[in-house]
Amino acid sequence: MGIGDHEFGSGLTDLKLSIIADYLHRYNTALSKQPFFERWYFDAFAGTGERTVRLSGSHGDLLSEPVEERIERRRGSARIALDTTPPFHRCIFMEQKKRHWLALEALCTEPQYSSQKAVVVRGDANKAIQDHINSVNWRKTRAVIFLDPYGMNVEWRTLEAIRRTEAIDLWYLVSLSGLYRQATHRGSALDEKKRAALTRMLGTSAWESAWYEEERQGSLLSKLDSEETRRTASLDRMESFVLQRLRDLFPTVLEPLRLRNDRNAPMFSLFFAMSNPSPAAARVAKPIAQHILEKARARR
Repeated sequence: MGIGDHEFGSGLTDLKLSIIADYLHRYNTALSKQPFFERWYFDAFAGTGERTVRLSGSHGDLLSEPVEERIERRRGSARIALDTTPPFHRCIFMEQKKRHWLALEALCTEPQYSSQKAVVVRGDANKAIQDHINSVNWRKTRAVIFLDPYGMNVEWRTLEAIRRTEAIDLWYLVSLSGLYRQATHRGSALDEKKRAALTRMLGTSAWESAWYEEERQGSLLSKLDSEETRRTASLDRMESFVLQRLRDLFPTVLEPLRLRNDRNAPMFSLFFAMSNPSPAAARVAKPIAQHILEKARARR
């Protein structure tokens, strides 16, 4: 594979990226009427800027010709942001993988993007987000940030930093499958590494008492019963816990969009949140995001 090749994709990915593309266009169109603000875009875990999708071939029959397997290149979130009209004043792409940030740097120097202020930040996304957020004059800047992490890599303190700006709209893809794997069915399998990962992501250890209950194991013949905890929370309850945590932090958080893979298994929830507490800001951004999410729900 070449330096810019990043092979992944499904209907889930297409839907997710179409939502981001739609919002970025509508967001920039709305804020272009307020020229005193610069519009910035942050893309953590930005990948390579594009993706390659392997499309299966098929054998021919009496009614159709055979189709060969082929590779198709499609836009990733970084290229979508650079293509957005009206354009962003600044795009900041963050990546830790060398092959990915090299591809992003090549993307930013393509002729059609050379006039844009696009930069690639190498390293851990949590640190990069917090460092950059703290250096921006948020009185004159508004931004959208897209968090599409590898697994459960977004730390709660990163979300707290985003909230403190009171100027960023957030799209956050939460891995339901990751939560389900880390929060093991039996409490005895819930080791300290898994506990730490969940607490780091959710910003509290209260998830354990919310998701687990004690059960007693033993028999009438045993002298001592043993106690074991088991997860009683369904995926819906776990998603609701995340939603409430976000609503405890951000002034506006919409109901998430559940994203399923090609086998109809729930994989992610896409959340939209606003850090700006201003009712005027909510009147602009909230209806846009609601409309896009409702349109996406109708497509599933």
